[in-house]
Amino acid sequence: MLRAPPLPGDRLAAKIAGRSPTIMDTFDFIVVGAGSAGCVLADRLSASGRYSVLVLEAGGSDRRFYVQMPLGYGKTFFDPAVNWNFRAEPDAGLAGNADHWPRGKLLGGSSSINAMVWIRGNHADFNSWRDAGNPGWGFSDLLPIFKAVEDNEAGADAWRGKGGPVHVSDMHHKVHPLTRLYLKAGEQAGLPFNPDFNGAGQEGVGIYQITTANGRRMSAARAFLRPAMRRSKVRVETDAMATRLLFEGRRAIGVEYLKGGRNQTARAGCEVIVSTGSVGSPQLLQLSGVGPGSLLQGLGIPVVQANDHVGANLQDHLGINYTWKAKQPTLNQILRPWWGKAWVGLQYLALRTGPLSMSMNQGGGFFRTDPARERPNMQLYFQVFSTVIPKAGERPILTPDPWPGFSIGLSNCRPESRGEIMIRSADPFTQPRITPNAYSTEGDVAEMLAAVKYLRRIASMPALADVIEGEVLPGPSITSDPEMILDFRKRSGTVYHPVSTCRMGPDPTQAVVDSRLKVHGLEGLRVIDASIFPSNIAGNTNCAAIVTGWKGADLVLEDAR
Repeated sequence: MLRAPPLPGDRLAAKIAGRSPTIMDTFDFIVVGAGSAGCVLADRLSASGRYSVLVLEAGGSDRRFYVQMPLGYGKTFFDPAVNWNFRAEPDAGLAGNADHWPRGKLLGGSSSINAMVWIRGNHADFNSWRDAGNPGWGFSDLLPIFKAVEDNEAGADAWRGKGGPVHVSDMHHKVHPLTRLYLKAGEQAGLPFNPDFNGAGQEGVGIYQITTANGRRMSAARAFLRPAMRRSKVRVETDAMATRLLFEGRRAIGVEYLKGGRNQTARAGCEVIVSTGSVGSPQLLQLSGVGPGSLLQGLGIPVVQANDHVGANLQDHLGINYTWKAKQPTLNQILRPWWGKAWVGLQYLALRTGPLSMSMNQGGGFFRTDPARERPNMQLYFQVFSTVIPKAGERPILTPDPWPGFSIGLSNCRPESRGEIMIRSADPFTQPRITPNAYSTEGDVAEMLAAVKYLRRIASMPALADVIEGEVLPGPSITSDPEMILDFRKRSGTVYHPVSTCRMGPDPTQAVVDSRLKVHGLEGLRVIDASIFPSNIAGNTNCAAIVTGWKGADLVLEDAR
């Protein structure tokens, strides 16, 4: 019989459902969340045909035009149908701004609304995970998984994979001519050309690989979940909001969720796996009595396992763009006018090519703000359009400025600042309190100041200087260190890579899960998603989240034998 401590959420769910919880089927594994890691888990755990898997996803289908069209993610940036639209707390580090935090609320999770840049992370990032007491998580341990995941258009070699579920497109032959000038300027500024950021080394400038196939987004849902859904032992419930985990003693035995106005329950014969991301995973654990004891008690939630690190240790990449007006046409001139939109739309519909088939970030790179650093601490993004003039209600990817412009952006790779994500109430439908604490250390401020100065250095190189009419943002009047610091505090924001809110580590007084991703102090419960990263990585986090799902599935299957 399913038992759980009574929570205030019981009364709320009963009120919403209008009836008592309904006992549903028993599955070997319940995966809560169909995001980047959850989709992989569904596929890998069910592949042998031995185990049954239930996947609970609070959102709906990913079969939407603007989800499948790569550049369409500008339309999903604020869309509540596919986006949780979280809002962080006003942050002193961001000059009091309350940052918008988009997270995917659909099959594929954030892999269905992200910018599709495929970056593994620096080799040393994963070695630091291993060296922190997490055996099996070093780069050499993960490289076979990175390769197995990929179907890289550039072909297989010592670093790249071929034939895997995730098609990775090589964009070298498709980028705008201005991107070539950016690469040349980067080299003139002292950065080497890097043909593959996922290869032997990460530093330098180059063209980003992206997760598309035949002009369509290659989300985790497309790569992993859709094949899994064809199996008889896999059941995917969409619009199914998990409200809490159920326990017998210290063992997780099931999940309570709301679907179609009914409060329902499912039982796990083997394990419950929480995979709802760096916001959702600590939120669900806390709602279920796993988290900071004083917080839970103050909200009337009985404590199943006290752990102050559930929701703590939040790390995120912060980014900012510098923008210039160009002397020659950029994508602004084709993506803004109605006839240009019509042309690229027809090009995409007929051939699955053109700007709509690509990411907004064509070029990029990694650099060190101080040569004494052992590895890059900043990431670059080159965008062949500008969006200084916003359009209300959507990210202005498809409505750029009326004049030719381009932007070079950057984000920090390993910020020192730490924040937290904590529930506000026992109501599972109340968004948690997100407190990033951006730029809260002198080190973070100093490295960002050095980084934005480097953006201007790249733009001053002959390759780009010859095509620049003038700097638009922040503008030539912003020159002193205090002015530049205030500017990046006002204009910086998340680049959507939150991690570490259920971090992995051997010490239960310092971490939430162990190296096998089992929640410390409990049985039958794991967290498998980017929230377990012990520390952030240099680069976009989707690839590493997918690999975490693959690695996590291997660990689950090993223990199930």
